[in-house]
Amino acid sequence: MAGLLLSLAHSRTSILAGNKPALSWAARARSRDRLYSRRLQAEASGCDPQAATAMSIPTKRSPDTDPPSDQERNWPWWTWLVPLLALGTLLIALVTGVGLWLALLCGAALAGAVFAAVHHAEVVAHRVGEPFGTLVLALAVTAIESSLILSMMMADGQDMAMLARDALYAAVMIICTGVVGLCLLVGGLAHREQTFRVEGASAGLAALIVMSSLTLVLPALTTTTPGGTYSRSQLAFVAVSSAALWGIFVFVQTIRHRDYFIPVANSSDPEVHAEPPTKRKAWASFGLLLLSLVTVVGLAKVLSPTIEQAVDAANAPRAVVGIVIAALVLLPETWAAVRAARANRLQTSMNLAIGSALASIGLTVPLVVLASILFGLPLVLGLSAKEMVLLAVTFLVSAVTLGTGRTYVMQGAVHLVLFAAYLFLALVP
Repeated sequence: MAGLLLSLAHSRTSILAGNKPALSWAARARSRDRLYSRRLQAEASGCDPQAATAMSIPTKRSPDTDPPSDQERNWPWWTWLVPLLALGTLLIALVTGVGLWLALLCGAALAGAVFAAVHHAEVVAHRVGEPFGTLVLALAVTAIESSLILSMMMADGQDMAMLARDALYAAVMIICTGVVGLCLLVGGLAHREQTFRVEGASAGLAALIVMSSLTLVLPALTTTTPGGTYSRSQLAFVAVSSAALWGIFVFVQTIRHRDYFIPVANSSDPEVHAEPPTKRKAWASFGLLLLSLVTVVGLAKVLSPTIEQAVDAANAPRAVVGIVIAALVLLPETWAAVRAARANRLQTSMNLAIGSALASIGLTVPLVVLASILFGLPLVLGLSAKEMVLLAVTFLVSAVTLGTGRTYVMQGAVHLVLFAAYLFLALVP
């Protein structure tokens, strides 16, 4: 602590003397994160944490005042060209309709938009620091997904009464079994064993279990209204409870206990030592991130009739359509989480996975409930017995996996087998 106070005092003296410009809130947050990561590394290696904290941090160029470097000046061409081409493909599909060749082109544009969205999300995350970076991507994807669900419910009415339920259930299962399992498997193969902060992961999982139970399980057990539905007062209670839990989690993640969600610095990761991007580049990446995500959701909606026709031709259940669309929408978060696990940043992967699942319920349920009450839209939320069993097993396995803070290949394999069972039983109910 003494070293930290001396370091802060030295920084204040330098600023008053005119040697360095005052740091922004983002720069101060990154400095605190570096000090905290250095302290965790010292404790893990048996060194004195006080001495490690007091170590001088190399002075870097200020990205907001000094001239930009060549790397910042020259953006990769595909990071701005691919979103624009994907948007053009989406507009053409909306105007002319989707044929076989245009469907293939839309699929390629969708994949390119996913890669572009992940790249720009990482630029924004590097600028604002963890866990704000993962929160940006989770919120952006979930907000657009909620808008897509609402637009389809408003358009088709009774035919889409189960759409919100199917989308939420698919999102939770894909994230908790597929995304988490893939991250644990890839990270375990690359680094043998990985660690994360169990304090943040366990709190997020507890909130997710409660929100999923209120939203997807209890409607099938209540007796006020039949058929897996809620009454208006019950819908209002569930909407307020879900929004409150999500808001409290975001407050804990970003302010109250932010250190529970900050990854330990990995000296082998080049992104740890890279200089943060300028404000101009970060804002440009944020705009391109939103453009890419809107394009991803739009292309997924455009391709949904083609997917429905393929499902009908294969005599598969209609629930498969919801799974495919949810998987397409979650592609950016999945790719970003796997990349983070491959780079030995499992904490970032956990932040993305749990945060995305919580945001899917915490944002979507209040909006869907409000639309249902205001416009009289039918809304069925209750799951079947088979789906409730799968959900319960998923949460039980997740509690065991996230209970120690250490993961390896076996845990990833268990999650992926559960994910395979979910997909198989959806195809063969």
